[in-house]
Amino acid sequence: MFLLMILFLLLHIPSSLVRKENFPCFEQIHPRVHRDGDLLIGGFFPLYLMTVKSFSGAEHPHKTCEPHQWLHKNYQQVLALMFAVEEINRNPQLLPNMTLGFHIYNTYHSDARTLESSVRWLSGLGQTIPNYSCEGQDKSIAVIGGATSALSVQMGTLLELYRFPQISYGPFDLALTDKVRFPSLYQMAPQDSSLHLGIVQLLLYFNWTWVGLVVPDDMRGDKFLWDMGEEMRWNNACVAFTEKIPVSERCHAESQVAFMPRIMASSAKVIIIHGDTDSLMILRYSQPPIFAIWKVWIITSHWDVTMRPYNHDGVAFHGALIFSHQTSEIPGFKAFLRMVTPTKYPGDIFLKSFWVSAFECPDEPAKLEQEDCPLNASLEMLPLHYFDMTMSSLSYFVYNAVYAMAWALHEMLHARLEKGSVIDEGSLMPQSWQLHSSLRNINFNNPAGDHVVLDEETIAKYDIMNFGMLSNYDEVLVKVGEFIPQAPFGQKFTICEKEIYNNWIEIKTLQAVCTKHCGSGFRKIVQEGEPICCFDCIQCPEGEISKQTDMDNCMKCPEDQYPNREKDQCLPKEVTFLKIEEPLGWILTCMAFSFSLLTILILIIFVKHQDTPIVKANNRVLSYMLLISLIFCFLCSLLFIGHPTTATCLLQQTTFGVVFTVAVSSILAKTIMVVLAFKATRPGSRIRMWMQPKVSYSLVALCSGIQVILCGIWLGTSPPFLGIDTHSEPHLIIIECKEGSVTAFYCVLGYLGILALGSFMVAFLVRNLPDTFNEAKFITFSMLVFCSVWISFLPAYQSSKGKVMVAMEVFAILASGAGLLGCIFFPKCYVILLRPERNIPERLTNKSNSRGRKFAPEALPGA
Repeated sequence: MFLLMILFLLLHIPSSLVRKENFPCFEQIHPRVHRDGDLLIGGFFPLYLMTVKSFSGAEHPHKTCEPHQWLHKNYQQVLALMFAVEEINRNPQLLPNMTLGFHIYNTYHSDARTLESSVRWLSGLGQTIPNYSCEGQDKSIAVIGGATSALSVQMGTLLELYRFPQISYGPFDLALTDKVRFPSLYQMAPQDSSLHLGIVQLLLYFNWTWVGLVVPDDMRGDKFLWDMGEEMRWNNACVAFTEKIPVSERCHAESQVAFMPRIMASSAKVIIIHGDTDSLMILRYSQPPIFAIWKVWIITSHWDVTMRPYNHDGVAFHGALIFSHQTSEIPGFKAFLRMVTPTKYPGDIFLKSFWVSAFECPDEPAKLEQEDCPLNASLEMLPLHYFDMTMSSLSYFVYNAVYAMAWALHEMLHARLEKGSVIDEGSLMPQSWQLHSSLRNINFNNPAGDHVVLDEETIAKYDIMNFGMLSNYDEVLVKVGEFIPQAPFGQKFTICEKEIYNNWIEIKTLQAVCTKHCGSGFRKIVQEGEPICCFDCIQCPEGEISKQTDMDNCMKCPEDQYPNREKDQCLPKEVTFLKIEEPLGWILTCMAFSFSLLTILILIIFVKHQDTPIVKANNRVLSYMLLISLIFCFLCSLLFIGHPTTATCLLQQTTFGVVFTVAVSSILAKTIMVVLAFKATRPGSRIRMWMQPKVSYSLVALCSGIQVILCGIWLGTSPPFLGIDTHSEPHLIIIECKEGSVTAFYCVLGYLGILALGSFMVAFLVRNLPDTFNEAKFITFSMLVFCSVWISFLPAYQSSKGKVMVAMEVFAILASGAGLLGCIFFPKCYVILLRPERNIPERLTNKSNSRGRKFAPEALPGA
């Protein structure tokens, strides 16, 4: 709307008000270069900046011109157009018998100034008269212009009124593809839709996850922010800050805005700059002092970091990485640049002004003399920030745009000739609006062999350039990599680190992260309310490791391995079991053999003194049965020591259960026989019939048989098996026997406990019978020891793991067996061996009990 209002005013301004005398700096504001030809192309390029300010002088009371500031490197775009036109005019196959000419104008970073340049081109030479052409013959056919989207829109709004074709050579903009709004505008540059992918690949290559983004405050900047944000989130990278440069501040004055100090103060060490020359004009004049730079810059190709004001130092961007459009070298272009001098093109006022500024000549362009200025010098003598001998991407697109115009003209004229519609020479000259049909379908190969189309959805390829300053302060741009979105997977992104110029800090070792890396052995925990790149590091939990840095989760070691102390690798576990060779196993083995030998010794003593009253009084057969079962009890503990096997696993618990049942059953039988013996002394008692030896044997067999049945059921349903324990001890793999059925295991123990408890209760009831013949007190005490051991064993067994649990069971077996042996048989051995005088019938005869009864040893069964 703003441009239409300006256009309305221009179309209604009287011609008397647009004369040069009303604008004292008219020619300085709107200089142009003209080269005649059969057909003319308009070229609009941002060559230098200029402001027009008011002042109250007497000669010119209204306005005056400020000295302009050259944008030196943009002059290569003009030379690219000139080179293309000369090359086409020499080509007899393209536009034969016809020459191209051009008008070149400067475009400003100002809507009004750009629109004014467009009106002057439409009006022709002399005065600017809107809606009129002052040329004797209108030979202008098309326009090449629009280094930025804003300039393309400013020019296109006016040119569309006359249907003049306009080819924009600036960055591709989806908004300009709207053929309803811009039917006469074409774009030469490919799309940058994959640019953000290449930048993120670069970030990932160097492990940079905490970066700042600087973009212009417009639609293209917003789209880039969105694309970068999404791609960075997918790759666990974060945006430290976003800085939007107001597009309305496109000025060349030294900027006092505060965004550059904010950038410098940020914790982000990598800054990504996206935008074109126009939108980032303010950034070029806001470079901070050299000592404040501790950043790495990643710059898109649309902003030339080497193009800067005269007195600004390029060291600020030393080490910058630039994504530049990949282009082919145009044959002959460098040779053409070497030949360009003001002497060769004396009518080019742009070249004269450029020469004075670039070579720092003291005189005005109109007064150049050989002795004051090197007129025959070569452009390759200029430093990089003034001029680059390598064709830029914008110059390459200008070159292709000229050829696109020429091929469109060629195709249109060739079609006319084939139809035979040429009547005279004047009818051969096409009108500008007639080019659109040819331009829409233009398709050709340029002299470099590249395929050229307009407005096609081609995806840009990029060279990754590195800007650096040598020790002599010469500036260089070196290709260090490339990003080709169309390449096969794994070949899209390549970079050569050794070619990169270092910044003030080492680029290759720079840690651009919000939080320093979590080392191996640690994992990340995201800080609440912060981006995922800001995290805390905690050590991996027990049993887990992390081998790499910045791991989100730790990984568990295999069951046969365990973490080292640093928790960054898994070590193989040692296989272990209750070995005979180790101290605990050796002690338990010695105890088992010692108790077995002691029991055998006691058995021998009892057999040798079997006819003595004390042996006969305590039922010899049950005593022998008890001693033999105790021998096997002590020996069965050896099944728990040593390397477990399937056989030992099947025998361990069942053998222990059966032999201990026999032992406890024998004690129970002895106790019951004692009770029956004293009961049978009453006259006429029928209890004497139960005192037969076979009754006690049957009782032992019955009790033991029940245990055998329980063990058989256990072995038949869910028997014990050989297994490994990888969790009890973190550094060990314990080979052990698993119970199989835990229920069956506790049934066996429970049944054994019932027998022991029964023996204890019966013995406790008869503990006060005459002491001489009654061993009930000893049986009571032995059962108390037995039950205490196994009651203490159960919680200890449940709380222990691995071979300690096995050692606990072995100790319980030995302790309970030793309790039975010691409490029942040691007193008798003491009498037999040390007090034989007490082992005689007269001594053992119970003289009198509390009721005055007498009892003889022969009364006991088995005596």
